[in-house]
Amino acid sequence: MKAPARMIDPWTGARTRGGIATASAIAVLVAILAPPAIANAAGGVHGLSTFGKLKYPAGFTHFDYVNPDAPKRGTLSMIGSAGRITFDSFNGYILKGDAAQGLEYIFDSLMVRAADEPDAVYGLVAKSAEVAADGLSVTFHLRPEAKFADGTQLTADDVVFSFDTLKEKGHPSYRISMRDVVKAEAIDAATVRYTFKGTLVRDLPLTVASLPIFSKSYYSTRAFDQTTLEPPLGSGPYRIAEFKQGAFVVFKRRDDYWARDLAVNRGRYNFDRLKYEYYRDRTAELTNLKSGTFDFREEFTSVDWATAYDVAAVREGRLKKETLPDETPSGAQGFFINTRREKFKDLRVRKALGLAFDFEWTNKNLFYGLYRRTASYFENSNLKAEGTPGEAELALLSPYRQSLPPEIFAEAVVPPVSDGSGSDRRLLRQAANLLTEAGWEQKGAVRTNAKGEPLVLEVLIFSPSFERIIAPYLKNLRAIGVDATMRRVDPAQYERRVKSFDFDLTTQRYSMRLTPGIELKSFWGSDSATTDGSFNLAGIADPAIDGLIDKVMAATSRAELETATRAIDRVLRAGYYWVPHWFKASHAIAYWDKFSRPAVKPKYARGVIDTWWYDTEKAKRLEER
Repeated sequence: MKAPARMIDPWTGARTRGGIATASAIAVLVAILAPPAIANAAGGVHGLSTFGKLKYPAGFTHFDYVNPDAPKRGTLSMIGSAGRITFDSFNGYILKGDAAQGLEYIFDSLMVRAADEPDAVYGLVAKSAEVAADGLSVTFHLRPEAKFADGTQLTADDVVFSFDTLKEKGHPSYRISMRDVVKAEAIDAATVRYTFKGTLVRDLPLTVASLPIFSKSYYSTRAFDQTTLEPPLGSGPYRIAEFKQGAFVVFKRRDDYWARDLAVNRGRYNFDRLKYEYYRDRTAELTNLKSGTFDFREEFTSVDWATAYDVAAVREGRLKKETLPDETPSGAQGFFINTRREKFKDLRVRKALGLAFDFEWTNKNLFYGLYRRTASYFENSNLKAEGTPGEAELALLSPYRQSLPPEIFAEAVVPPVSDGSGSDRRLLRQAANLLTEAGWEQKGAVRTNAKGEPLVLEVLIFSPSFERIIAPYLKNLRAIGVDATMRRVDPAQYERRVKSFDFDLTTQRYSMRLTPGIELKSFWGSDSATTDGSFNLAGIADPAIDGLIDKVMAATSRAELETATRAIDRVLRAGYYWVPHWFKASHAIAYWDKFSRPAVKPKYARGVIDTWWYDTEKAKRLEER
């Protein structure tokens, strides 16, 4: 089972509420300074990559993972991101509201990512880009054929307006990720230049290249910073055709999409209609999938994957049940501990909370052994810290030695392994001793501090699906003297409370990028700890982490990048800011057998919406069975 995901824009690091630009998560999930020899090529370059290496040459005809001749027809009706059970807005770029999923298909950007490269984007609205030799600016040359859905020209003024608006009125994460972008300016109608400041500018060209582009004229009569259910004007491949608030949204493919034949789009966006379905719980989702109400669903509940698909449609091959490899970092999922609250400031208290969670029992009895324990914030990737720090890591960590726990310089912290009983006395005894050391004395059933305040803990959730997992954990917490409960609230209240950090513990999952950068400030930077709506749920504010994030952003090679992320991982894990959950490096999907797909799956994406197509012959056979 995966927690409700916060999907992350893979380039800006902003939360894409409702799946915008996923990644996932996204990702979700950025920009980097291309080498001067590439950046100064005549007329600019057709793409940008973190370390200057592009897979696809100028003049390429399509991405390798698509079928360039895929038919365009039919409908894909589906459940989108896990945990998205309602919506009340078509504005996914601000802090307010619960945005609908799929809005990324309405808006184009200057460049678009390739899903088989870890950190590359290629020209969409921009036909080329030029990064200055000093890295302090990037200039984009726009395609004259770029247009919004109402037929109006997309110009440099729209690009500038979009940047200014996102930085001033957008989700706070945009301000964090673009704080070193000084300005955007229209050189002429088809040329826009971004100017940067400081020395940590590596990420910024691709960051700005991947921002959504809004119509300046359209928003001259509409407030950008307000929620709305008016379908927005964009320039992308789809538009909103119909919807019912909180129930479904239908996106219709635009036959007049200006960029349909560009190399970056060939073989993509093959469905005439994308329909996102919303249900209040996963049981209802699964029931409606099996009855044929909609076509596609990714399964996030292990017990259902193991037991609930033993139906005739699956046995006969009409309803396909399949596992796709996931080669992206599995990211960070767990119970995040809100250290803004005084009772959780002591590291020993947080460590004790981790000792009380019995993953081995949970995996065996609730998950059918389908998962592995998460240890790292960069799980399932080369960014994860392993063993003792090497010489290069020590060089980064040593300046902070006096302020860091000694265990950071030993073996990387890993979660405890229980005896699988569900109530490991050895681990619970360790947890109890830590609480006593931290000043929480056992008095009766509940521990109290020197002020006589009881140690009370509440886990905030909005979905009943996690209750069976949390309940045994709470039992163990109560066994060591913690007055532990869970509180389930409606999704809207949950969103408000998480955005304002009004919780003790809550479950979340974040997906990290293959090439992390400035977005890490939104996750763990000190500034984000006090920024409402940020991803820094634990309230981490550590100068050592701030400094190491700068090292990630300044890395000039993948080796340097991996060294810096491993150093960050060590510090985070030794801070016990979370109780880590579990992961599996795969997608468990179920779908009715009326689709076809390319032979090659994109390495770093699921690829369903992007590359599959409706197969009329399969659909006909399905109807006849």
